Amino acid sequence: MGKLLFIFAGLLLAGSVWAQQPDSSKAMLGLIQNGDTIVFKNIKEVVVFPEREFKNKREYRRYSRYIEKVKKVYPLAVEARELLKEYQPKYDALEDRGDQRKLMKNLEKQLLDKHKEELKKWSISDGRILLKLINRETERTPYSLIQDFRGGFSAVFWQGIAKLFKNDLKAGYEPDDEDKMLEEIVTLIELGYL
Repeated sequence: MGKLLFIFAGLLLAGSVWAQQPDSSKAMLGLIQNGDTIVFKNIKEVVVFPEREFKNKREYRRYSRYIEKVKKVYPLAVEARELLKEYQPKYDALEDRGDQRKLMKNLEKQLLDKHKEELKKWSISDGRILLKLINRETERTPYSLIQDFRGGFSAVFWQGIAKLFKNDLKAGYEPDDEDKMLEEIVTLIELGYL
């Protein structure tokens, strides 16, 4: 009988240890309506995309390679956004055009030192994706960024180089039309699904 009582007491204690306690650290809004309590709580956004259907294995492989390219390029677009946030106020605060150019030359040198070897291995399509993603992240075309920070002549020069490789620095980012698949992939990356 003593053993049974001891086991019963142990189970009661174990049950109280595992019982959930209400979280009082977060205050929530609620509404009592007809005796029911309706709690208002912000929840994480759920994004639903239709399931992709592929005509054949080749199309599936192309899509998979495209995902890998976006995953490779996306961190640089995010870095571009962060650098723009950091350097735009510094650049605008400088009144002397020479100081502005010096700031941009130093930034360009730092970026090349950091990413030069990686960029050498990229394909033209990787660059095309990067241009689109920079536009997405900064909400400005690469052409306008070059024009604002390096001048109109540099912007025209680099636009000419881009045209040689069938790119366009002035092309916008259209998440609901031309760049729909890219937007879907980036959203899935941001949510941690890819």
